[in-house]
Amino acid sequence: MSAHGAVRLPHHADHQTRTGTQAEFTESEAGLMSIVVRIPTPLRGLTGDQDVVDGAGASLTELVADLEQRYPGIAERVVDEGGEMRRFVNIFVNGEDVRFLDGMGTAISEGDEVSIVPAVAGG
Repeated sequence: MSAHGAVRLPHHADHQTRTGTQAEFTESEAGLMSIVVRIPTPLRGLTGDQDVVDGAGASLTELVADLEQRYPGIAERVVDEGGEMRRFVNIFVNGEDVRFLDGMGTAISEGDEVSIVPAVAGG
C-alpha cells in the first residue's frame, strides 16, 4: 500500500493502482493464484476492452469457468456445448498449443500465461 492508501497490484506489464484496502480485492485481483490470460481483439468487448486479464483455476476448463463468472459470454465463444475448445479457437499455455497437451484438461498454475488466439483461415 502506498502512502496515499492505494494498493499497487502485481499486474504484469499493465500497472494499475486502485484505492482501498487489500481486503477489498479478490484473490485473483490481489495476485494470488493468478494466471495471466491474453484476450484477442474479438473478445475484448466482453472484458471491457482489456487485452490482458487475470484468471484462476487448476485446468483450462476451470479457468474458462472463472472467466465466465466475471466476463459473461466469454465461455460460449471459446468452448462448445460439450466443453471442448471450439475449432476456430487456439489456446496456448506458456506458448504451447493445448491441442498437443491435454486440451481443456491441461493443467495450469499460478504464474502461467494463457493466450486465446482466433484461428486464421485463408487460401
